[in-house]
Amino acid sequence: MSENASDLASAGEATLVAETGLGRFQSEAKLGSSAFLIDEPVTAGGLGSGPNPYDLLSSALGACTIMTIRLYATRKGWPLSRVRARVAHHRDTLQARDIFTREVSLEGPLDTTQRARLMEMADRCPVHLTLHRGSDVTTTLLPVDGLPGDATDTKCEHMKGMEEACDSGG
Repeated sequence: MSENASDLASAGEATLVAETGLGRFQSEAKLGSSAFLIDEPVTAGGLGSGPNPYDLLSSALGACTIMTIRLYATRKGWPLSRVRARVAHHRDTLQARDIFTREVSLEGPLDTTQRARLMEMADRCPVHLTLHRGSDVTTTLLPVDGLPGDATDTKCEHMKGMEEACDSGG
């Protein structure tokens, strides 16, 4: 059975992003009951009012990493008191492969085996897997009034993915 782009969009989580009309690049993302600004730094011609799109990708990878590690440690009853991640993005040219460097800090009285297992879970987080596999992107031109005013979708594909990673992680 073939699914069209509209069916696929309604099957997953949706975020509505629109220009705010302020500055050259400032946009607002709305998802569920949350909203935040996306922008470029002042040095790049933006207002500096929010993270840029690559900051968001790096943040998504870092957040997913720490959430997946936390979920796994909690399920195992391991003494992880705090987990942090720092993620940087780099690419030499638009045609070059993107590079995300991720550094993870695990705090708490964990043994060597637990630390190694938690680092394995970092590579199993859903966003890591998405970036590693690559993605297919479909784009559809809609009429001017074709998008809703806000995104109220509350499906949680991410949590489902983290649970799957932890369930199959042993």
